[in-house]
Order: sequence, then structure tokens, then C-alpha cells
Amino acid sequence: MSWDWNAVSDFMPHFRDGLLVSLQALALGSVVSFVLGLVWALLMRTPSRWVRWPVGAVTEFVRNTPLLVQLFFLFYVLPEWGLAFDALTTGVLALGLHYSTYTMQVYRAGIEAVPAGQWEAATALNLPVVRTWRVVILPQAVRRVVPALGNYVIAMLKDTPMLMVITVLEMLGEARLFGQQTFRFTEPLTVIGVAFVLVSYLASLLLRTLERRLVR
Repeated sequence: MSWDWNAVSDFMPHFRDGLLVSLQALALGSVVSFVLGLVWALLMRTPSRWVRWPVGAVTEFVRNTPLLVQLFFLFYVLPEWGLAFDALTTGVLALGLHYSTYTMQVYRAGIEAVPAGQWEAATALNLPVVRTWRVVILPQAVRRVVPALGNYVIAMLKDTPMLMVITVLEMLGEARLFGQQTFRFTEPLTVIGVAFVLVSYLASLLLRTLERRLVR
């Protein structure tokens, strides 16, 4: 089948809509995963095993089940229990929850990399626990883990096409719908393939810039 630039031109409005949805899902999903991952990491450091064990069990279960299964469960099963969300919200929650179990491990590594002397200095200064975490430990830990968190942002971007299975019209969903309507699949799929490469590359550049600024 020959390449048709008219098909590309016709697809571009749909591509822009899909790109905006993909970026929205990526941004919101990243926020959820970063915040929830930090919550998991802090809960896993509590002295009570009655907190650590349930958190560990939940995060292990989420990490060891496919994202696709979690999407289907949240979108089709939860409504039967009275918890219904629109498709995009469900996708954001699924992405955020799934990747929070990975960012939790990243935060854990960053926290453990903070020198013991920092903890001892905070204790010697009689800083409250909350202030110790907020102004001493977490700033140093987060600075160390920015590159790893950035890798998960890019991985999440590449997983956004899965949202198509719960009717979210992100880039791949728009390309598939356009192809079904026009019987032209080569052009829209090529466009979104190039878009994923460009967006991933730009995200990598931004993360490298942020990393250099944090190092300085």
C-alpha cells in the first residue's frame, strides 16, 4: 500500500486529541505513582509489623500482576461493588497504582543511601521526626533517585496505549479508530510511532537537565 500524505493530514486532528489524552494520563499517573510510592516507602519503615506486612503484601500483589489485568479489574469489576470512575480516571489510577509499587523501591533505595551521620545529626539536634524527614532525609533521598524515577515516567508513557482497552482514546486508540474508519492504518500508526520516540526523547532531555540542576 502506497503512502498517502492526505491520510496523514486527515489524521492530525485526531492525533492531537490522542496526544493530549496520553500526556494527561502520563502526567497525572506520574503524580499518583510518585506520591503513593513515597507513602508506601514511609509505611514500610514504620516499626509496627502490623503496618509493614499488609503494605508489603498489597504492593507485592500489585507489582506481580499485569497492568492489563488491573485495568480490566478497576474498570469492569469495581463498578459492580459501587465504585465507578470514568475511563480516563480509571486509567490514571491504574497507572499510578501499578508504578507506585516500583517507585516505592526507588524511594527505599534513596532513603537507605542517606549517610547514617545525617540521622545522627538530626537526633543530636533534637529535631522532631516529621521535620527530620522533611528537611534532612527526603531532600537528599529524592535528589539521588531522580534518574530512576525518570525511567519509570518513560516506561509509563509507553504503557499508555494499554488504556485503549478500557475505551480511552489516547494516541493508539485514535489511530486504531481512524484506521477502522478509513482503512488506512500505515499512516496513523507511523505517526504515533514517531510521536512516542520524540516525546520519550524530549522527556529524557528534561530529566537530564533536572538531574544536572539537582547535582549543582
